[in-house]
Amino acid sequence: MPDRAEVTAVEIARLAGVGRAAVSNWRRRHADFPRPVGGSDASPTFALGEVEAWLRAQGKIAELPPLERAWQFVDALRDPAGHPAAPLVEAGTLLLLLHRDPDRWAALASEPDTRLATALPRAVADTVVHTFDADGADLLALPGLLGSTQLDLARLLAALAADTGAAAVYEQLLARYAEANTRQLSPTPPEAADLLAAVAGVPATVLDPAAGLGAVLLAHPYTTGRYGQDADPVTAALARLRLALHAPAAEPGPLPLALRPGDALRADAYPGDTFEAVLCQPPYNERDWGHEELQFDTRWPGGLVPPRGESELAWVLHCLAHTRPGGLAALLLPPAVAGRRSGRRVRAELLRSGALRAVIALPAGAAPPYGVPLHLWVLRAPKPGDDFRQVLLLDAGSAPVEGGRDKVDWPGLRRTVVHAWRAFDRAARDGEPVPADVPGVHRAMAAIDLLDDETDLSPARHVPPAAPLGGAAELSHLGGRLTELLAGLADPAALLPPPGAEPAAGVVTVGELVRAGALEVHSSGTGATTRPGPGEVLVVTDQDLVTGNPPTAALAAPGPAGDLRTRPGDVLVPALGGGLARVVPAEGPLVGAALGSRLHLLRPDPAALDAEFLAGHLRSTAGTRRAASHATTTARLDIRRVELPRLPLPDQQRQGTAFARLAAFATTLAQAASLAQTLTQAATDALATGSLAP
Repeated sequence: MPDRAEVTAVEIARLAGVGRAAVSNWRRRHADFPRPVGGSDASPTFALGEVEAWLRAQGKIAELPPLERAWQFVDALRDPAGHPAAPLVEAGTLLLLLHRDPDRWAALASEPDTRLATALPRAVADTVVHTFDADGADLLALPGLLGSTQLDLARLLAALAADTGAAAVYEQLLARYAEANTRQLSPTPPEAADLLAAVAGVPATVLDPAAGLGAVLLAHPYTTGRYGQDADPVTAALARLRLALHAPAAEPGPLPLALRPGDALRADAYPGDTFEAVLCQPPYNERDWGHEELQFDTRWPGGLVPPRGESELAWVLHCLAHTRPGGLAALLLPPAVAGRRSGRRVRAELLRSGALRAVIALPAGAAPPYGVPLHLWVLRAPKPGDDFRQVLLLDAGSAPVEGGRDKVDWPGLRRTVVHAWRAFDRAARDGEPVPADVPGVHRAMAAIDLLDDETDLSPARHVPPAAPLGGAAELSHLGGRLTELLAGLADPAALLPPPGAEPAAGVVTVGELVRAGALEVHSSGTGATTRPGPGEVLVVTDQDLVTGNPPTAALAAPGPAGDLRTRPGDVLVPALGGGLARVVPAEGPLVGAALGSRLHLLRPDPAALDAEFLAGHLRSTAGTRRAASHATTTARLDIRRVELPRLPLPDQQRQGTAFARLAAFATTLAQAASLAQTLTQAATDALATGSLAP
């Protein structure tokens, strides 16, 4: 591995916010461009320090963000013949020392490199053993000697952890790794993990046999006994470190958590152990899951072996076998599992035994694969005397979610699922009445009524359809609201300014305004760590700007003192551009929000720059065309290259007022279009069902 951080041409383009072709042009046109230090003729690599210095001298970047520098160090430590995430294990153990024993790091930080290279690994090893015990430390394969790049990384991580906390730094590094390895890694989103945890309640122990990066286990309190397994040993180590970094630093070790490597179906790491809750999103569509060698496994009830093509049902039975009697198992599964004929006998056995308690259809975009509306299966391990034989079928995914994962209404989805499940579960455990059916939402059915030639458990087949919105009162209300919106629209002709043009003495870029002190620019990168639902501090995302909706996520943990929050007059712009820019109003949910991922926050000096004037030019085609850079599948906005006309403040304010009127017109028009679609669909449904006469 290299002894210093190196970057490819693609990574240089990312640092500078340009396309790869621009880097090729720089190499040809500038004799002082850094020479390659490694790689090949087709894909050379360059010393990161030399590249950064050159870009800064050319004015192409002001400063390389510390997190980006840390990622380049991590990437430099990667062994081409090894696991791509192995350096993240080293980074995680360093952060664990900074998190749990900062005084020891402080004592070592001033040591020369020759001593630090051996003393730091010993300090890290002591912290790891104290946190996990000796067996857990062995799984991390800690190095005994650190090189110069590793020491540089340690110092940089210490600086980052001092600002945002060790856990937040590791979250950002893991998110960067997941983005770069989407084909190999599909982590469960925190919102979906939180939903699984909410369904499970507050168990004393929880197991995730397909833990991945540990998102499901992370949704539970650190005081819960958390156990997991993953087929990839390095991924299991990353998850273990992630969970430890989210536990309080003062919590005595060893922590109540264990993540073991191995294929849970073929090499169960917890044979014979049972837990109060078993939650997971298992791998899907595995043909080679061990069907032949597991023919006589004790996890199959009554010797009923799942068919070769039903790997998901094998995971269901595996989870159920590890659930203590009366405990809960919940899995995210593809919708095909509920109806494939090959799995009918296993589904029937789950119904007859009373183990299967609920099948919940989620909207598309809830978890990967994001284009598929997954099902959530909830089971209770049978216990003696439990003769409850009913199943809750809940359809929370009947309305298609346009646009995928960023469109899911997580607070509403969580309320619907958790409220219905808890009411049904109380009926099963305490003998309360089963909740009444809600057309279009959920229905409780006797298990025997589901046993037929297909035993199809798809909620959409059994939940009665909702009554169409088509009564006279409802349609009248929708029509009245649409009339109000249309009446509030200004005459388009009145929005147009009179003929003529504002005199402008040339143009100025956003970067020049920043250097002159008239504007501050802040970029969020991966953004704050969020959780669904309300909270003390809301988090605004790029999707909130796209949809025009108020923020729906909250800050997962309090940020550091002085952390950036939105103020009235700030301008928010998605990093991917798209002609969107929104001024934070004087009051409302946007005020005081933290920044989510992929956002720019521009804070103009009101004495020199009008916010609406700035936002209007950021929405204009001419203002952003030259500032866009393109990758293979996306376009990004180099915010500092956006050009604005040089105008006195009064002229800016006059133009800004016109921009604001146009933006308000577009917003009202979009609301009217959405309401008109709802009205026409309701009237169509009412006519089709006969509840409305022509």
